[in-house]
Amino acid sequence: MKKIKGLFNLIRFELPFSAGVCVVMGQMLALGNFPSIYLTLAAFFAVFSISASILVSNDYYDIETDKINAPFRPLASNTVTLNEAKILSIFLLTAGLFLSYLISFAALLISIILMIIGFMYNRYYKKSGLQGNIMVSFSVGMTFIYGGVSVGQPFHKAVVFFALIAALIDLGEEIAADVMDMEGDLLINSNSVAIKYGRDTALKTSVFIFLLVVLLSFIPFIMKWFPVIYLIPILIMDFFILYPAVKLLKSGNENGRKYIRTIYLGATLGLVIFLVMRMFSL
Repeated sequence: MKKIKGLFNLIRFELPFSAGVCVVMGQMLALGNFPSIYLTLAAFFAVFSISASILVSNDYYDIETDKINAPFRPLASNTVTLNEAKILSIFLLTAGLFLSYLISFAALLISIILMIIGFMYNRYYKKSGLQGNIMVSFSVGMTFIYGGVSVGQPFHKAVVFFALIAALIDLGEEIAADVMDMEGDLLINSNSVAIKYGRDTALKTSVFIFLLVVLLSFIPFIMKWFPVIYLIPILIMDFFILYPAVKLLKSGNENGRKYIRTIYLGATLGLVIFLVMRMFSL
């Protein structure tokens, strides 16, 4: 059971789950309603699997710094072996690519792009600082585009807009997370914003990005893309972004990690409520 729990923790379930939610959100935004159950599930689990594979690979390459920054992680604590992590990552990646192939060639192509970006980041750009942060946030934004692609409408205005919102949220989180990981990152000569410009500058940059997201979140309603009732999940998302973002400015590492997690889960909660409301309005 300890091994199974370690393997489960290795994929960081809430992160690939959020990626899958973003895919379904992209489908709904593009079509104005939900596609078939088959297409919804195939797209959700395709990106879920690819995201989980990349996260397992991230722990694989981060094992030395995790022994300092996060010694409780499955690999750092030796709950899961490196070989077991490699097998799990390959299995998840294969499943994701296969599901994408079943959807369309375009979906498969985006999956391959996400795979390459994930590998390049984990292997070469983890310590590059802002460049690496942008690679990760771009991949997060692409989950919405993947949703649009899976239903044949990748460039729908609402899809592109929410892709930008998701990318900005993740960029703010990445910069803030680097602040919490400064001790371990110093050992690998990371060029993170926190190390290069200081803790305060990095946190202020992160909070500025979160404030920008909150302001941008009202644009769909100003442009009358959605009924006003959908402000409810957006305001919930904004609250779970804004409150912990302000708290981040004066937080220590442990509290800081909790606030970053709250932002991620809060944004996901807002999207899930949005989807549920949309589902019951049809």
